[in-house]
Amino acid sequence: MVYLVFNEGYLASSGEESIRVELTGEAIRLGRVLRELLPDVPEVAGLLALMLLTEARRPARVADGELVPLREQDRGGWDRDLIDEGHALVRECLAANRPGQYQLLAAINAVHTDAPTADDTDWAQIATLYRQLETLAPTPVVALNRAVAIAELDGPAVALAEVDRLQLTTYHAWNATRADLLRRLGRSADARAAYDAAIAATDNPAERAYLGRRRGSLAP
Repeated sequence: MVYLVFNEGYLASSGEESIRVELTGEAIRLGRVLRELLPDVPEVAGLLALMLLTEARRPARVADGELVPLREQDRGGWDRDLIDEGHALVRECLAANRPGQYQLLAAINAVHTDAPTADDTDWAQIATLYRQLETLAPTPVVALNRAVAIAELDGPAVALAEVDRLQLTTYHAWNATRADLLRRLGRSADARAAYDAAIAATDNPAERAYLGRRRGSLAP
Protein backbone atom coordinates (compact mmCIF):
# COMPACT_ATOMS: atom_id res chain seq x y z
CA MET A 1 0.00 0.00 0.00
CA VAL A 2 2.85 2.40 0.80
CA TYR A 3 4.40 1.73 -2.59
CA LEU A 4 1.06 2.27 -4.33
CA VAL A 5 0.82 5.69 -2.68
CA PHE A 6 4.37 6.48 -3.80
CA ASN A 7 3.70 5.44 -7.40
CA GLU A 8 0.56 7.56 -7.61
CA GLY A 9 2.61 10.54 -6.52
CA TYR A 10 5.54 9.77 -8.78
CA LEU A 11 3.42 9.50 -11.92
CA ALA A 12 -0.14 10.62 -11.25
CA SER A 13 -2.78 8.54 -13.00
CA SER A 14 -5.18 11.46 -13.37
CA GLY A 15 -5.57 15.16 -12.73
CA GLU A 16 -3.66 18.22 -13.89
CA GLU A 17 -0.51 17.49 -11.87
CA SER A 18 1.96 15.05 -13.40
CA ILE A 19 3.77 14.50 -10.10
CA ARG A 20 2.22 14.80 -6.63
CA VAL A 21 5.05 15.46 -4.21
CA GLU A 22 2.77 15.33 -1.20
CA LEU A 23 2.11 11.65 -1.94
CA THR A 24 5.74 10.68 -2.58
CA GLY A 25 6.76 12.54 0.56
CA GLU A 26 4.10 10.82 2.68
CA ALA A 27 5.01 7.40 1.30
CA ILE A 28 8.68 7.94 2.18
CA ARG A 29 7.68 9.13 5.66
CA LEU A 30 5.66 5.95 6.16
CA GLY A 31 8.56 3.91 4.79
CA ARG A 32 10.84 5.43 7.41
CA VAL A 33 8.32 4.58 10.12
CA LEU A 34 8.17 0.98 8.91
CA ARG A 35 11.96 0.89 8.89
CA GLU A 36 12.05 1.98 12.55
CA LEU A 37 9.42 -0.58 13.53
CA LEU A 38 10.91 -3.44 11.51
CA PRO A 39 14.67 -2.79 11.32
CA ASP A 40 15.55 -6.44 10.68
CA VAL A 41 13.21 -7.02 7.72
CA PRO A 42 15.23 -6.64 4.48
CA GLU A 43 12.15 -6.03 2.32
CA VAL A 44 11.27 -2.98 4.41
CA ALA A 45 14.79 -1.62 3.87
CA GLY A 46 14.45 -2.49 0.18
CA LEU A 47 11.16 -0.63 -0.12
CA LEU A 48 12.59 2.49 1.52
CA ALA A 49 15.71 2.30 -0.67
CA LEU A 50 13.56 1.94 -3.80
CA MET A 51 11.48 4.99 -2.95
CA LEU A 52 14.52 7.10 -2.02
CA LEU A 53 16.42 6.24 -5.22
CA THR A 54 13.34 6.89 -7.33
CA GLU A 55 12.51 10.14 -5.55
CA ALA A 56 16.12 11.30 -5.99
CA ARG A 57 15.50 11.58 -9.74
CA ARG A 58 12.21 13.47 -9.44
CA PRO A 59 13.65 17.01 -9.92
CA ALA A 60 14.90 16.00 -13.38
CA ARG A 61 11.85 14.01 -14.49
CA VAL A 62 9.69 16.80 -15.86
CA ALA A 63 10.83 19.85 -17.84
CA ASP A 64 8.57 22.41 -19.53
CA GLY A 65 5.55 20.27 -18.78
CA GLU A 66 7.01 17.20 -20.47
CA LEU A 67 8.23 13.92 -19.04
CA VAL A 68 12.00 13.47 -19.38
CA PRO A 69 13.06 9.82 -19.82
CA LEU A 70 15.91 8.47 -17.71
CA ARG A 71 18.47 8.56 -20.54
CA GLU A 72 17.82 12.27 -21.16
CA GLN A 73 17.69 13.47 -17.55
CA ASP A 74 20.17 15.99 -16.18
CA ARG A 75 21.93 13.82 -13.60
CA GLY A 76 23.38 16.90 -11.98
CA GLY A 77 19.85 17.64 -10.79
CA TRP A 78 19.49 14.35 -8.94
CA ASP A 79 19.42 14.47 -5.13
CA ARG A 80 22.76 12.94 -4.12
CA ASP A 81 21.86 12.75 -0.42
CA LEU A 82 18.86 10.55 -1.19
CA ILE A 83 21.00 8.46 -3.55
CA ASP A 84 23.68 7.94 -0.91
CA GLU A 85 21.06 6.91 1.64
CA GLY A 86 19.42 4.55 -0.82
CA HIS A 87 22.73 2.97 -1.81
CA ALA A 88 23.58 2.35 1.86
CA LEU A 89 20.27 0.54 2.32
CA VAL A 90 20.88 -1.56 -0.79
CA ARG A 91 24.29 -2.60 0.54
CA GLU A 92 22.63 -3.55 3.80
CA CYS A 93 20.13 -5.70 1.91
CA LEU A 94 22.90 -7.41 -0.03
CA ALA A 95 24.70 -8.24 3.21
CA ALA A 96 21.49 -9.78 4.62
CA ASN A 97 21.31 -12.06 1.55
CA ARG A 98 17.55 -12.57 1.79
CA PRO A 99 16.50 -11.20 -1.60
CA GLY A 100 12.98 -9.98 -2.22
CA GLN A 101 11.03 -8.04 -4.81
CA TYR A 102 11.59 -4.55 -3.36
CA GLN A 103 15.26 -5.23 -2.71
CA LEU A 104 15.84 -6.25 -6.32
CA LEU A 105 13.96 -3.22 -7.63
CA ALA A 106 16.06 -1.04 -5.35
CA ALA A 107 19.24 -2.71 -6.61
CA ILE A 108 18.18 -1.97 -10.20
CA ASN A 109 17.66 1.67 -9.30
CA ALA A 110 21.03 1.68 -7.54
CA VAL A 111 22.72 0.60 -10.77
CA HIS A 112 20.96 3.41 -12.67
CA THR A 113 21.84 6.07 -10.10
CA ASP A 114 25.44 4.84 -9.84
CA ALA A 115 26.11 5.55 -13.52
CA PRO A 116 27.56 9.05 -14.08
CA THR A 117 26.07 9.12 -17.59
CA ALA A 118 23.42 7.10 -19.39
CA ASP A 119 26.09 5.49 -21.57
CA ASP A 120 27.86 4.23 -18.44
CA THR A 121 24.83 2.22 -17.30
CA ASP A 122 25.62 -1.43 -16.58
CA TRP A 123 22.75 -2.90 -18.60
CA ALA A 124 24.07 -6.45 -18.21
CA GLN A 125 23.76 -6.16 -14.45
CA ILE A 126 20.28 -4.67 -14.78
CA ALA A 127 19.17 -7.52 -17.05
CA THR A 128 20.55 -10.04 -14.55
CA LEU A 129 18.66 -8.38 -11.69
CA TYR A 130 15.43 -8.44 -13.71
CA ARG A 131 15.95 -12.15 -14.39
CA GLN A 132 16.29 -12.70 -10.65
CA LEU A 133 13.17 -10.63 -10.08
CA GLU A 134 11.24 -12.74 -12.57
CA THR A 135 11.88 -15.81 -10.44
CA LEU A 136 10.23 -14.05 -7.49
CA ALA A 137 7.57 -12.08 -9.37
CA PRO A 138 7.01 -13.60 -12.82
CA THR A 139 4.72 -10.85 -14.09
CA PRO A 140 4.40 -9.37 -17.59
CA VAL A 141 5.43 -5.96 -16.26
CA VAL A 142 8.73 -7.36 -14.98
CA ALA A 143 9.28 -9.04 -18.34
CA LEU A 144 8.56 -5.72 -20.08
CA ASN A 145 11.18 -3.94 -18.01
CA ARG A 146 13.69 -6.69 -18.66
CA ALA A 147 13.04 -6.23 -22.39
CA VAL A 148 14.12 -2.60 -22.08
CA ALA A 149 17.49 -3.81 -20.78
CA ILE A 150 17.65 -6.42 -23.56
CA ALA A 151 17.19 -3.64 -26.13
CA GLU A 152 20.35 -1.98 -24.82
CA LEU A 153 22.31 -5.24 -24.88
CA ASP A 154 21.01 -7.11 -27.93
CA GLY A 155 19.25 -4.44 -29.96
CA PRO A 156 15.66 -3.29 -30.50
CA ALA A 157 14.65 -6.18 -32.78
CA VAL A 158 15.37 -8.81 -30.12
CA ALA A 159 13.62 -6.72 -27.48
CA LEU A 160 10.57 -6.10 -29.68
CA ALA A 161 10.03 -9.84 -30.08
CA GLU A 162 10.02 -10.16 -26.28
CA VAL A 163 7.64 -7.21 -25.88
CA ASP A 164 5.20 -8.42 -28.54
CA ARG A 165 4.85 -11.75 -26.78
CA LEU A 166 3.45 -10.01 -23.71
CA GLN A 167 0.42 -8.49 -25.46
CA LEU A 168 -0.29 -5.87 -22.77
CA THR A 169 -2.35 -3.93 -25.27
CA THR A 170 -4.14 -1.66 -22.77
CA TYR A 171 -1.02 -0.84 -20.72
CA HIS A 172 0.48 2.53 -21.63
CA ALA A 173 4.07 1.52 -20.80
CA TRP A 174 3.84 -1.50 -23.11
CA ASN A 175 2.64 0.65 -25.99
CA ALA A 176 5.24 3.33 -25.24
CA THR A 177 8.02 0.74 -25.16
CA ARG A 178 6.85 -0.76 -28.45
CA ALA A 179 6.69 2.71 -30.00
CA ASP A 180 10.28 3.47 -29.01
CA LEU A 181 11.57 0.12 -30.28
CA LEU A 182 9.69 0.50 -33.57
CA ARG A 183 11.06 4.04 -33.94
CA ARG A 184 14.60 2.74 -33.43
CA LEU A 185 13.97 0.10 -36.09
CA GLY A 186 12.82 2.75 -38.58
CA ARG A 187 9.24 1.44 -38.72
CA SER A 188 7.65 4.88 -38.55
CA ALA A 189 4.06 3.95 -39.43
CA ASP A 190 3.96 1.19 -36.81
CA ALA A 191 5.62 3.47 -34.29
CA ARG A 192 2.99 6.19 -34.84
CA ALA A 193 0.22 3.69 -34.17
CA ALA A 194 1.97 2.53 -30.99
CA TYR A 195 2.44 6.12 -29.82
CA ASP A 196 -1.26 6.79 -30.44
CA ALA A 197 -2.15 3.76 -28.32
CA ALA A 198 0.22 4.87 -25.55
CA ILE A 199 -1.21 8.40 -25.52
CA ALA A 200 -4.75 7.05 -25.37
CA ALA A 201 -3.83 4.80 -22.42
CA THR A 202 -2.49 7.51 -20.09
CA ASP A 203 -4.04 10.61 -18.56
CA ASN A 204 -0.77 11.98 -17.18
CA PRO A 205 -0.21 15.35 -18.95
CA ALA A 206 3.61 15.25 -18.87
CA GLU A 207 3.67 11.73 -20.27
CA ARG A 208 1.18 12.62 -23.00
CA ALA A 209 3.29 15.65 -23.95
CA TYR A 210 6.45 13.54 -24.22
CA LEU A 211 4.78 10.81 -26.26
CA GLY A 212 3.17 13.37 -28.54
CA ARG A 213 6.51 15.05 -29.24
CA ARG A 214 8.17 11.71 -29.98
CA ARG A 215 5.34 10.82 -32.34
CA GLY A 216 5.66 14.15 -34.11
CA SER A 217 9.39 13.67 -34.65
CA LEU A 218 8.93 10.48 -36.71
CA ALA A 219 9.90 10.56 -40.36
CA PRO A 220 6.91 10.61 -42.70
